[in-house]
Amino acid sequence: MLLFLLLMGIVGPHCTSARTHSMKDFYTASSGVTNFPEFVIVGLVDEVEITHYDSNTKRVEPKQDWMSNITDEDPQLWERETQIALNNQQFFKVGIETLKQRFNQTGG
Repeated sequence: MLLFLLLMGIVGPHCTSARTHSMKDFYTASSGVTNFPEFVIVGLVDEVEITHYDSNTKRVEPKQDWMSNITDEDPQLWERETQIALNNQQFFKVGIETLKQRFNQTGG
C-alpha cells in the first residue's frame, strides 16, 4: 500500500497538497454620484485585483501581467468580456432606474 501511495505522490518528500483559492467579482452601480463611474466591475483572485471595468473607460482591462498573457491563447477574450460588462452595465442601469421610480427617488 505504501508503494502505491508513493507512486501516486500522496506521501513522501515530493507530496503535493491541495490549495483553496477564491475568485470574486464585485459589481457596483450608482446614480448621481459625482467623480465616480456609474458602473464598476472588479475581479479578484485570492483578494488580488485581476480585472477592472468601469463605465468611463468601457473596457475590461487585465490588472496582472499573467492575465495579459491569456490573450496569446485567446485574442478575442477581452473584447468578449467587455461586451458582457457593457450588457451588465445596461442591466444595472435599468435596475437602478426602476428602483428610483418605485421608491420615489427622482434625484439626489
